[in-house]
Formats: sequence, structure tokens, C-alpha cells
Amino acid sequence: MKKILLLILLANIGTTLNGHAQTKADIFSSAPITWLGLDFTHLKFIGSAAQFKDAGVITNSDMRSKYFPGWNNLFIAEQKKYDVAGAVHRDNVSYATDITQGANDKSTAEYFTDKADDYQLLTTDMISTLVAGYDFKGKTGIGLLFFVDGMSKDKVEASMWVTFVDMAGKKVLLTNRMTGSAGGFGFRNYWAKSFYNVLGDVEHDFKKWGK
Repeated sequence: MKKILLLILLANIGTTLNGHAQTKADIFSSAPITWLGLDFTHLKFIGSAAQFKDAGVITNSDMRSKYFPGWNNLFIAEQKKYDVAGAVHRDNVSYATDITQGANDKSTAEYFTDKADDYQLLTTDMISTLVAGYDFKGKTGIGLLFFVDGMSKDKVEASMWVTFVDMAGKKVLLTNRMTGSAGGFGFRNYWAKSFYNVLGDVEHDFKKWGK
């Protein structure tokens, strides 16, 4: 009996230390949400970036060192425009884009392809596997990130999985694939438009997801 009580006590201590286990319902409550940023580790860019006059030839290294951080930084530098809090119906959210940036920095993927079939390769099972292996750097609570899996110049859009996670348990609470129309001048701004548009769609669909 003493051993059983000790195991229960240890389990309760572990739960306290690791944070309260989150549920899907918590997403639609007043529970705090942390914006983790854009994950590009499985991005497939369909077509040539050279089609953009300001870009020229962009390498995989350029994407990792310049564009991935640049797109993520927009959410911090222009919070009123890229309104994550509004999208998830909160007064405010916390920001921890270093979480996804850490993953992006370690990526060694080949991002560019001419194969149209490489668009939207990620699945819900793959998202769960990625989240289970993610380094959330000890953070707990609900995290929100976009797994960007495709950018198609022909379709004039980007595809991404809008994903809410329980950071302590490394589990997916909710994930939905969404696409956002691209547009604007210059390579960075052209694709940034797609993230902006998806945020707007998240705000529009948010209550429906909770039903």
C-alpha cells in the first residue's frame, strides 16, 4: 500500500512539474497560447525563386539563414498586422519563435523542386510524429505553430498545417491544413501574404473548430 501511495504521489509531482495536460477544449477557453512560429523543415517550393526579380538565385542555405527567420520575424515586428492573438480570439499571446527557428536551423532539406506532386506531402500522422520529436525547450501549455509544407508559384498559394499542441506532452491537440493566397512585391512579401491570409482564415474558422 505504501508503495502504491508513493507512486501516486510521484505521478502527481510529475504532473505539477510538467504542467497541466492540455486538451482540445482548452484551445477554445481562456487558456494562454504561445505562438511558436513557422516550421519550414518539410517545405517544398514548387518552381524557381528566380522568377522573382529581386531574388535571383536562392539556395537552400539562403532560405534557412535569411527567409525563414525573416518570415518568422514579421509576426513579432508587425504584431498588429500578423495578429495571432486576434486569430485565436485572445487578448494577447506569448511569443517563442525560437522554438521553430531552432528546428529550421537544423534542417538540411532540399526545398526547391519542379515536381508539382511534391505539393502538400505532409499528413496528419506525420504532423503527430514531428510534434512528438519537437524540442519545446521546457515550455508547457498550448503552443501554436504552422508547419509550412508547400509554396506553389503556379497555384499562387502556400500550404500549411495550423497546429495546436500540448507542449509538455508533445501531443497534437488540433491540426488543420489551410492554404493562403500569395501576393505582393518581392520574394519575401509575396509569400508573407499567404501567412497573413491564413491567419485571417483561422480567425474566421476558429469557433467552428471548437464545435
